[in-house]
Amino acid sequence: MGDLGERRRSRSGMRPSCGAFWYWMMQRRTRRQFPVPLEFSLSTAQGGCSGPEHEDPSLERHFKGHRDAVTCVDFSFNTKQLASGSMDSCLMVWHMKPQSRAYRFVGHKDAVTCVNFSPSGHLLASGSRDKTVRIWVPNVKGESTVFRAHTATVRSVHFCSDGQSLVTASDDKTVKVWSTHRQKFLFSLSQHINWVRCAKFSPDGRLIVSASDDKTVKLWDKTSRECVHSYCEHGSFVTYVDFHPSGTCIAAASMDNTVKVWDVRTHRLLQHYQLHSAAVNALSFHPSGNYLVTASSDSTLKILDLMEGRLLYTLHGHQGPATTVAFSRTGEYFASGGSDEQVMVWKSNFDVVDYGEIIKVQRPPTMLASSSGNLPEVDFPIPPGRGRSQESVQSQPQEPISMPQTLTSTLEHIVGQLDVLTQTVSILEQRLTLTEDKLKQCLENQQLIMQRTTP
Repeated sequence: MGDLGERRRSRSGMRPSCGAFWYWMMQRRTRRQFPVPLEFSLSTAQGGCSGPEHEDPSLERHFKGHRDAVTCVDFSFNTKQLASGSMDSCLMVWHMKPQSRAYRFVGHKDAVTCVNFSPSGHLLASGSRDKTVRIWVPNVKGESTVFRAHTATVRSVHFCSDGQSLVTASDDKTVKVWSTHRQKFLFSLSQHINWVRCAKFSPDGRLIVSASDDKTVKLWDKTSRECVHSYCEHGSFVTYVDFHPSGTCIAAASMDNTVKVWDVRTHRLLQHYQLHSAAVNALSFHPSGNYLVTASSDSTLKILDLMEGRLLYTLHGHQGPATTVAFSRTGEYFASGGSDEQVMVWKSNFDVVDYGEIIKVQRPPTMLASSSGNLPEVDFPIPPGRGRSQESVQSQPQEPISMPQTLTSTLEHIVGQLDVLTQTVSILEQRLTLTEDKLKQCLENQQLIMQRTTP
């Protein structure tokens, strides 16, 4: 960790690649001095955020409870809970409300490698080195159902946006899709030739993207179950991959210290970042689609401005490798975990306007307008007043599609109750099956005893 209060400049390591290139702002601006909290130090890139709508990220709180390295984190939909998994085989559910007691879930027999809340937040999936997936009800009872998902370590679990499907990835080189409520295997995707580290559904649920130690990222069509495209630009194991909120782009992290962004329609490499000095272990898109946060074995988190193609912040908080990072569903917070056994919750601050608007109105991808005529077309969403003139925004009005708040709340409640009911039925089915097996064994033993006693 650097000297407290020190403001160091960081240079963007992005460079053009595969015929497509991006640009970054190099204009010098006056940097604001600010106190740095004792728990971490922060570096801003040259030309960092300025203006009343931007502030610097701040460390809100940190959670201690794991007894080994933290491997994964995920926020619930309403941001009231934060789940984390660890090499200590435990799953922790932390409450964002101060003074609330955390839940410790014990069930996995080996390291917990991945966690993901269902869209409703009423179910929580976890994967483990014990080769199983567990579906938990994240309450004080911590009940779960378990199924043998793979023949090797489960590296990734992710719910589809409708909550009906679950995709898992494993060291057995396969990606598998399951029915959430029946916990029934549906189909397998098996073209990778090495461990599969990560698999994610697209926002619309029609595509699946996977990242592997075979140095490739593969894009799959869920309906046809065919591999649509393989991205082979990384020079080492690909550790993590995720979809842009618009569904039109993907970003991948690699042990070659880089992050790459591709367009899933043209399969063109849009951006290439080489900012970390060690492997990049995880990344997460801000819900607005304008920012990306990365976690690296160099112990830092970095926040990238995708619209301008530059580094905004470098956060120094973890002692040792930063292993995982994830934005909350609103983008107001992001959480990180590391080999130092700590879970840290940060307040974004830098995009207050953007994440407020993105929840109200989901804007479609828009081409970046620029005075330079030789820049490639890029499809990241642009918030009002940024990248286009105010006249341009007004000339293309968009009517927000809204739903009454009471109806939305009621539907969410119904979905949540259905999740809990389904989980309860599944647990009862397991207990009934166990009882039937015991009864069958008793009858067989009784028959053996009668045969022996009969002369």
